[in-house]
Amino acid sequence: MKLLFKLLFLLFFVIFLIILFLVVEILIYPKDYSKICFDENCFLVKTAKTPEEISKGLMFYKQLEKNKGMLFVFKKEGVYPFWMKNTLIPLDIIWIDENNEIVFIKNNAEPCKELNCENINPKVNAKYVLEINAGISKNIGLKIGDKAIIE
Repeated sequence: MKLLFKLLFLLFFVIFLIILFLVVEILIYPKDYSKICFDENCFLVKTAKTPEEISKGLMFYKQLEKNKGMLFVFKKEGVYPFWMKNTLIPLDIIWIDENNEIVFIKNNAEPCKELNCENINPKVNAKYVLEINAGISKNIGLKIGDKAIIE
């Protein structure tokens, strides 16, 4: 009887831990957030997947925390130019292909306050585009060919 009680207690304890882990995962990484890492350098990023989210991006953000950003996720690989219209902060923009390799980096893209803003065109295929604070990609030594881990 004592053995049965111990086994039941252990089973309930394991189930409790699994549920606790899942709840913590949901609270830390809500559905519209992902984590992207380059070696030990990780960013918590809001994911933009719908046409509306992609078109708005980081427009009108007055600031962006150091290890945060936005990850644009496209349905298929293609050439995706970006612009800085109505973007209030300078950004590093990083294009990543379907193999999770960096294929292009635009360092320190400046906000555009003009009516017509220039496109930043990588002229290479990408599946993802990451926007982070300007200067970070140089500070952590990102380069074309580096691998991203997207969670």
